[in-house]
Amino acid sequence: MRVLVVGGGPGGLYAALLLRRRHASAHIVLHERNRADDTFGWGVVLSDQTVANLRAADPVSADAIAEGLHHWDDIEVHVRGRTVRSGGHGFSGVGRQHLLALLQRRCIALGVDLHFEHETAADLAAVIRGKGYDLVVAADGVNSRIRAQYAATFRPDVDLRLCRYTWLGTPRRFDAFTFAFTETPHGWFQVHAYQFDDSMSTFIVETPSDTWERAGLDRMSDVDSRAFCARLFAPVLGDAPLLSNAPHVPGPAQWIRFPRIVCAEWVHHLDDGGRRVPLVLLGDAAHTAHFSIGSGTKLALEDAIALDATLAAAPGDVAGALARYQAGRSVEVLKLQNAARNSTEWFEHVDRYAKLDPQQFAYSLLTRSQRISHENLRERDAEYVRAFERWFAERAGADSPNGDTPPPALLTPYTVRGVTLPNRVVVSPMAQYSALPDGMTTDWHFVHLGARAAGGAGLVMTEMTCVAPDARITPWCTGLWNEAHRDAWARIVRFAHEHTSARIGLQVGHAGAKGATKKMWDGVDEPLPAGAWPLIAASETQYLAGVSQVARAMTREEMDRVREEFVRATRLGAEAGFDWLELHAAHGYLLSSFLSPLTNRRVDGYGGSLEARARYPLEVFRAMRAAWPVERPMSVRISAHDWAEGGNTGDEAVAIARLFREVGADMIDVSAGQVVKDEQPVYGRMWQTPFADRVRQEAGIATIAVGAISDADQANGIIASGRADLVAVGRPHLVSPAWLLSEAARLGYPDTERLWPVQYQAGKRQLERLMERERATQAAAASGPPRGELV
Repeated sequence: MRVLVVGGGPGGLYAALLLRRRHASAHIVLHERNRADDTFGWGVVLSDQTVANLRAADPVSADAIAEGLHHWDDIEVHVRGRTVRSGGHGFSGVGRQHLLALLQRRCIALGVDLHFEHETAADLAAVIRGKGYDLVVAADGVNSRIRAQYAATFRPDVDLRLCRYTWLGTPRRFDAFTFAFTETPHGWFQVHAYQFDDSMSTFIVETPSDTWERAGLDRMSDVDSRAFCARLFAPVLGDAPLLSNAPHVPGPAQWIRFPRIVCAEWVHHLDDGGRRVPLVLLGDAAHTAHFSIGSGTKLALEDAIALDATLAAAPGDVAGALARYQAGRSVEVLKLQNAARNSTEWFEHVDRYAKLDPQQFAYSLLTRSQRISHENLRERDAEYVRAFERWFAERAGADSPNGDTPPPALLTPYTVRGVTLPNRVVVSPMAQYSALPDGMTTDWHFVHLGARAAGGAGLVMTEMTCVAPDARITPWCTGLWNEAHRDAWARIVRFAHEHTSARIGLQVGHAGAKGATKKMWDGVDEPLPAGAWPLIAASETQYLAGVSQVARAMTREEMDRVREEFVRATRLGAEAGFDWLELHAAHGYLLSSFLSPLTNRRVDGYGGSLEARARYPLEVFRAMRAAWPVERPMSVRISAHDWAEGGNTGDEAVAIARLFREVGADMIDVSAGQVVKDEQPVYGRMWQTPFADRVRQEAGIATIAVGAISDADQANGIIASGRADLVAVGRPHLVSPAWLLSEAARLGYPDTERLWPVQYQAGKRQLERLMERERATQAAAASGPPRGELV
């Protein structure tokens, strides 16, 4: 077996030594265009899990690496004159130059043929011609020339991120991985610092590109740039200098924009005189993940381990092995890149989170990727989490009967206007399609909402309740346009108030162009075969092209009528005793159709700019707010992203939220999509929470997070980090009306007696005993990401 490895970084060297170690007769050649002792960067971070993987793959080099590791457990956050420290994270630093040297020695000892100052990538086909290579491994880094040369096959997607960073070193020794944040007249700067040997630390300074320009760093020399950074971070550096890898390079200092790289394919075939020679990407040549969650070196080393293992598992089937290598590693890389995207965006928008108290700022940083959860943090540092929970509970006005055991953020009360919710969980509005044809609720709604009110949630929301017969999605949707409807709803409200601790909210809306359809389980969004009513929307619209009824554009007279229908429903809802009112202006329904440029093509005063598109929804909201009791809160559900070209994005969501805040909205219920049928949403765990986070921080209004929030651990992290004020949980409540009570027992949360109906207290005690046994059984099982990942 003859293999050419292009690239002498850690990934390329490690791939070469593993292949040679496993195949003693193999001829492994490595070409590197730089000198053997050249290095870029200072130290690299390896997780405890990665170190264990290295030991399993090659104990000899692992022993050598272990001797050079500097290990620590703590993360320390410096912001606004405060320091917050959390332990139990477990990772190590190692000097990049030291790592390269020992991997080179191991390669030489195994018989790998190393060639430095050897340019290969410029014409790879010519280099391999006639050499009989069976495989070429391209490990030539983030600026891979091979990837560029065969871009038509690899189809790389390169996203240059918003921040710039400079990679420096310092003799200042840090006893924890250190994040430091400093505000300047130009904007925020941050540091990622960690010790990697007995005397040196990596010191990465990062800032958004526009801040970098305003500070004049684009014109500074390397010496002046380092002096600027040393002054900026003197509180953490002390008198220690900042050092550069390239202090004498002419021109401005090197401040780099990080490229997020994803390749659609990792394998190409070269032609060697009629022989097809496979070429495979490895490490940064194939993918990148932002340094804020660890190290690209970690990914490259693990790529090398996987490549060696898949080749060994299929002797003689190189093509099949490479396919399995790409399939397996691309999934793992995608997981890490998703976490890295969240982390990257957090650091790109430090100004959003700097408004938080330092305690919550640090918690938000630790959980920024959504891979480390509240309970993961508790496993790492229980005392840190207990202190944070105590701080959060005191701010929320929560009492703690057990004194030393504060409630988690999820179980703290929340007060808005004159309404106090006993906890932060909302039962999402979920259409049941079970009303009578005249819009009247039935016993199904009484049981459905009553059971969930008894299940512990702080706020239970009705399904979208329609303000007129022609405002319904289906003939089986609930309505609120007469006193009979009011009285039927009042029965449900009374039950919630008299028998549960929950508050109950009314969501009202108008289906617009998405009306007159079948029940969801009979054909979602499909038009009724008979009995349909005329539809209206902001502009002429057909939701399902060629299938749905065409909704016509509303006239001003119809706008007046519909506004008054919303006001009538508002008054009836207040008389029924609802605690909370929500206006549905999302998901392509009538008011949403005004907000989105994809569905609003009006040329009058209600179309065009965002302010004009929002004019009618704001008019409706103002009229409702005037009719709704002043002591009761109102929220608005919006689609924060249309997931379609030319539609609203997060930028518009912030602007829309500000407009509703200015006319009296107390909270924004942040959903996304369902505005047009050809949308292309990006799904995932808690996938809409980043929109709630952004709206909360930038629009200055409380938010409800919704979307694939499936357990209390996730919900706790969202509330504790300040990403939202409430969490709406939908489908899990369909499975278990007592979702919150079950989750609280599962995680061992204290003091939930007040949420349990007295009739169910015996079940509470049994459930807690069962869950306690289950937790004991699972105590040894790993959960969350490995210690040592900065995610």
